[in-house]
Amino acid sequence: MSATLDIEDPAALVAYLSLTGRIAHDEEPTVRTLAGGVSNKTVLVERPTGESWVLKQALPKLRVKVDWFSDPARIRREALALRWLPELAPKGSITPLVFEDPDHFLLAMQAVPQPHENWKTMLLTGRKLFPRHAQQFGALLGRIHRSASKRRHELAPLFDDRTFFETLRIEPYYAFTAEQVPAAGPFLHALIEETRATRETLVHGDYSPKNVLVPKGGRIVLLDHEVIHWGDGAFDLGFAMAHFLSKANHLPNHRGAFGAAVMRFWSGYMRQGPALGSGLRQRAVRHALACLLARVAGRSPLEYLTADERARQVDAVLDLMQSPPKIHADLVLKFLDRL
Repeated sequence: MSATLDIEDPAALVAYLSLTGRIAHDEEPTVRTLAGGVSNKTVLVERPTGESWVLKQALPKLRVKVDWFSDPARIRREALALRWLPELAPKGSITPLVFEDPDHFLLAMQAVPQPHENWKTMLLTGRKLFPRHAQQFGALLGRIHRSASKRRHELAPLFDDRTFFETLRIEPYYAFTAEQVPAAGPFLHALIEETRATRETLVHGDYSPKNVLVPKGGRIVLLDHEVIHWGDGAFDLGFAMAHFLSKANHLPNHRGAFGAAVMRFWSGYMRQGPALGSGLRQRAVRHALACLLARVAGRSPLEYLTADERARQVDAVLDLMQSPPKIHADLVLKFLDRL
């Protein structure tokens, strides 16, 4: 990463914005570092004009306990996504790009207006499991997949490079987990090969509640697009379902509600119409199992799971991998039963 700018240094950032003409030379914006991500520095800039930006600067080494590296040039991929996703997703569900600076591995996007809440934070309370959000979450993904598949001749060449998907998902989630849990190795290696061979639509690659903001009374907003690529949309489905089911493991009093959230998510997705080819359901379930295991044994374990919860999740997933469910509904029932 360039040593000339650290966006978490407020004085340096304001000077940079002024020198590059992005703010007035005498402007004094408020700068606040945002928490939560492991792969980027993220800062909120609130201007006296009332305009607010979120700046992201990609890190070459992610902020996790184990070594995990990825080329910070991936910020260009996220900027490309921010240019295209507004054409594919429902209006208002993607933050507009303000500017990109590849030399400093950063971009700026418009901030989501207040008030809003992070959906992951809401879900972890166990008290804010609103069915409409799960339905919207599925519908948004279905809309992106379907719209992209219709424009494959434009989008497939632009998003064909899967380098960042390999370094941020395949290696740390599937390959590393296969090393840590050898019993899952054959399942995970087969899934890796199947995923690499499947190229059907635009895949977000980080389709998770942590990347969703919920404005008061408005449509959910999707963030963090640095892993986006042309590939297997079933990965997004499995990745998302794994987050709901991991929270079901963590919050036993709300397991039924999280199971219902998976069903509403899937219903919202399918209502957008067919976007992908045959075998989608089975592939999505296999990705869900792989992600459930990766989030306790991979390079990026879920921080909210206790040691006992992690062990329980490993046991449940290894059992299900022996004879994977064929549809999402069976996955929900069998996973919750094993908990």
